[in-house]
Amino acid sequence: MALDVERPEPPTLSGPQDPGDYDAVVEPDERTGDTARREDLADFLEAGAWEDAFDEWARDTYLTETEFRAVLEFGLIDEFDFYWNQSAEDVGYRAPAVPEASVAGHEELDEADIEDIEEELDTLGLTVSEVLETDYIHRDGEEFGYTWE
Repeated sequence: MALDVERPEPPTLSGPQDPGDYDAVVEPDERTGDTARREDLADFLEAGAWEDAFDEWARDTYLTETEFRAVLEFGLIDEFDFYWNQSAEDVGYRAPAVPEASVAGHEELDEADIEDIEEELDTLGLTVSEVLETDYIHRDGEEFGYTWE
């Protein structure tokens, strides 16, 4: 089932800086310093990665418009965060959880709906991570791996 909604603006990437706080990041045995490259990731999101990933996710998600409207009302899109871990050569993400206090005013959402929302937000985070890794962060052919364009 496809979700036919207006695409929201990309998140502003204002979360934690510790790679261990992110999903889909393999924590290296030894940290090599701050390699977050948050501005670069934010630029990629603005340059089309968010649009590409969101559209791909929306084609396959099972969220209803009511559930997605709740995501927007709760401000969950801007709670996403993405992290470039150069040591592991991957983009990690942190998907937001639905705050319990927000649910109280939404009688149309039950516990199963909340679980669906959180599962689909995790899927959106993974999709954005994969789009960034495969389409926006390019290998330069040198031994060292990735370069930023």
